[in-house]
Amino acid sequence: MQMRRAFSTGFGRALAGLALALVVLLGSVNGAWAAGLTVHDVSLDPCPAEDIGAQPQLKRPSGASCFVLRGSVENPGRKTVFDTDVFAQILDASGEPVLQNRARVGSIGDVEQGTSTFALRLAIPAGTPGPFTFSNVKARGFSAPVRTRAGEFDDLLPLEQAVAEADLA
Repeated sequence: MQMRRAFSTGFGRALAGLALALVVLLGSVNGAWAAGLTVHDVSLDPCPAEDIGAQPQLKRPSGASCFVLRGSVENPGRKTVFDTDVFAQILDASGEPVLQNRARVGSIGDVEQGTSTFALRLAIPAGTPGPFTFSNVKARGFSAPVRTRAGEFDDLLPLEQAVAEADLA
C-alpha cells in the first residue's frame, strides 16, 4: 500500500508538472517572441558640435563626452519588429569596456521590413582614452509591442528625430 501511494503521488506530481509546462507553452504561443536583426555599416563618431547632446560646458574630467553610434539594421522578415534594442561591446584604446556592466546601448523603436538606418547618442565618460572600437553589435526586437506605444517621434531624442525625418524625406 505504501509503495502504491508513493508511486501515485510521484506520478501525480510528474503529470501535474507536465500539464503546467504544456499550459505555459501553449499560452505563450500568442506572446511576443524575440527576433534577431542584422546590423551592419556601424560607426562611432563624436556628436556634431551643434548637437544639444554635445554639451560643451561638460568638457571636463567629471563629465561625459557625446558620441553617436550609427548603422543600418536589416529586417529580413515580412513583419515589423517592435521595440528593438541595440547591443554592442564598446572598448577604449586599452581594451577596457567603455560602458561598464552594460551591453544595451539604446532603443531604435520599430523596424519595418527591409533595411533602415539608426543613430543612438551615447554618453561616454570624459577622459576615456580613444580611439574606441566596437564588436558584437546586435539588434533584438519583438514580434508584437511589449511597451506602451507613444506617438510618432514622441520617444525620440533630437538626434534620432533628425535621422528619422531624413529617412522619410
